[in-house]
Amino acid sequence: MIYLDNAASTSIEPEVIELMCRLTGENFGNPSSIHEHGRRSKLLIENSRKRIATLLGVSSSEIIFTSGGTEANNLILWSCLLDLKIKHFVTSPLEHPAVLKTLENISKHFDLKISYVNVNSEGHIDIGHLDLLLKNSPPSVVSLMHANNEIGNLLPVKQVKKMCDKHNALFHSDTVQTIGKYQINLHSLGFDFAVASAHKFHGPKGAGFVYTKSGIEIKPFITGGVQERNIRAGTENVYGIAGMALALELAMKDIEKNQKYIAGLKQNLKEKIKQEIPEIEFYGDESKEGLYTIVNLRLPANERSEMLPHKLDIEGICVSGGSACSSGSSKPSHVISSLGLKPERPSLRISFSKYNKQDEVDKLIRALKKIYL
Repeated sequence: MIYLDNAASTSIEPEVIELMCRLTGENFGNPSSIHEHGRRSKLLIENSRKRIATLLGVSSSEIIFTSGGTEANNLILWSCLLDLKIKHFVTSPLEHPAVLKTLENISKHFDLKISYVNVNSEGHIDIGHLDLLLKNSPPSVVSLMHANNEIGNLLPVKQVKKMCDKHNALFHSDTVQTIGKYQINLHSLGFDFAVASAHKFHGPKGAGFVYTKSGIEIKPFITGGVQERNIRAGTENVYGIAGMALALELAMKDIEKNQKYIAGLKQNLKEKIKQEIPEIEFYGDESKEGLYTIVNLRLPANERSEMLPHKLDIEGICVSGGSACSSGSSKPSHVISSLGLKPERPSLRISFSKYNKQDEVDKLIRALKKIYL
């Protein structure tokens, strides 16, 4: 089975599996207990927090552990409304449902304004329009993802940060697709809030975190205990947190070599598939400036293009027709629809990891040729 759906979830590093299995027997104590077994678990959590914070250039007090990116985005957006009393949210139609659906849900219960910054057919936001939106409705929170999970476009962070500073707006970015894939210093990038999910960088599912810039005070999101600085109640996922810290360390260890290797796979796919099926185009920015792990194919529309991910699955190849969070939906991807392109052409998201091989790319191309030609 060839796995090319790493934007949805990655395989777990063998070292992470070994660590977590060992800890289930050694660190079974509740981190809130005052006895030795509890203290061991608490120390493991805090050491993991320090390791993650150091890798990302922030203070350990700025990291709050969650179950993943969706919970983290919910925590931030709800806290901005309820605790920081901000009632203007600026986002884009290309964001992950964890942002769009959360804002939609908040708006059903509270009086707030949601503004959507314009995007072009390549998926780039209009900085001038962002400036105008912030100018007309202060104070605001800007929520724009660092890298799009379907088309791989990277956000012009410096330009967005400049607009936020100009209008005294807070800057929240869903960094799920970029943490563990780039050398990222959250502090120097200027984010006020950022999020991560361990399973996007070869860690376990059910573990993630929020970065909240020091000085921004938010109140408990999940109540019932004083865990996570009294922000997120509930017994911590000790093994998942420790596994996440190790996974991030391993991801950062050979990050430049892995970037070069994976970018090469992506470029080879784009060049070879264009030669074999010339009608194929690509969603998003076709330059080399996008996220190096994702390519979204814009395929020819014909009777053979229906149910493509399922047909490729039969061929032993795992890919996605869009975000895994929308799997099972018969509706076209909201990201692709927002680009203003004709919707009849199907999309296929290919996402790589360091464990993919060139022969797997070649087998994918042969499978697509078998289906189309």
